[in-house]
Amino acid sequence: MHLLDQGPPDARLTLVLAHGAGAPMDSPFMDTIATGLAAAGHRVVRFEFPYMAGRRDGGTKRPPDRQPVLLDCWRQVIADLGGPQNLVIGGKSMGGRMASLIADAAGVRGLVCLGYPFHPPGKPEKLRTEHLAGLRTPTLIVQGTRDTLGGRDLVAGLALSPAIRLHWAEDGDHSLKPRRASGRTEAQALAEAVDAIDAFLATL
Repeated sequence: MHLLDQGPPDARLTLVLAHGAGAPMDSPFMDTIATGLAAAGHRVVRFEFPYMAGRRDGGTKRPPDRQPVLLDCWRQVIADLGGPQNLVIGGKSMGGRMASLIADAAGVRGLVCLGYPFHPPGKPEKLRTEHLAGLRTPTLIVQGTRDTLGGRDLVAGLALSPAIRLHWAEDGDHSLKPRRASGRTEAQALAEAVDAIDAFLATL
């Protein structure tokens, strides 16, 4: 499995990030977050699920792998990196959600979700939050206030574990990007996300 490894190799913690459903591990969003955290002194490792790696190798544009395959891939990455002791796992949207499903059982140090998909697109009645109520792993969710998969109003009414803290990207969408009319920029939102993750990692 190909890994993108940035930051000091002897860092106290390694943050492992998986991509979302539609974009690869080296998308501009993932590059910006990983590069910012590496510059802050953290080791950041990225990987791709099999379907996305297949696209990179010239295969057809397949849909995401089924959940058991995605979870097994996460377990393999954790094992390949030497076990959970110094790992924080997470990622963008689907990648972060899959990490959240195994974080407790894997015994990792922490969890970081960037744009958590609290429900599938267009289906707010199908919440993906049951496991979040009892989550024990220290968790940071970085979420846009107008994320169509879970904005501030929806999340305010959810029963979330006290282990979860939220950083809200003001006027951000599912990729934290604000509207121009808000007076905020995408670069500003992503820089604030990096700062929030940096501060979170310092508590672990």
